[in-house]
Amino acid sequence: MKYMMFVCSDTEPDTDTTPEPDIEVWVAENDGAGRRLDGSALAPPASATTVRVRNGQLLVSDGPFAETKEVIVGFDLLECADLDEAIEVARAHPMARNGRLEIRPLIDL
Repeated sequence: MKYMMFVCSDTEPDTDTTPEPDIEVWVAENDGAGRRLDGSALAPPASATTVRVRNGQLLVSDGPFAETKEVIVGFDLLECADLDEAIEVARAHPMARNGRLEIRPLIDL
């Protein structure tokens, strides 16, 4: 099953002082195991462009669609046997300690 994992900042990071996992190791392990299909960091929210159509009119605005303290900073497309495996993959991600990871299954349209 495919899952989208959104990598987000968090205003309450972990206070544990032990070294964080290395993101390059996490990527290599999950790429090598075929669990990570794609992923990337995102440019800062200030670089966002929001697109809407209302009453047939195109509305384009600079910046993110919502002002929030937490932001999506990256994503990973995962292929896991089930949600439990996706959670274990997320648990080992460095941002699990200093951010938050949101996992959502992809649906067929």
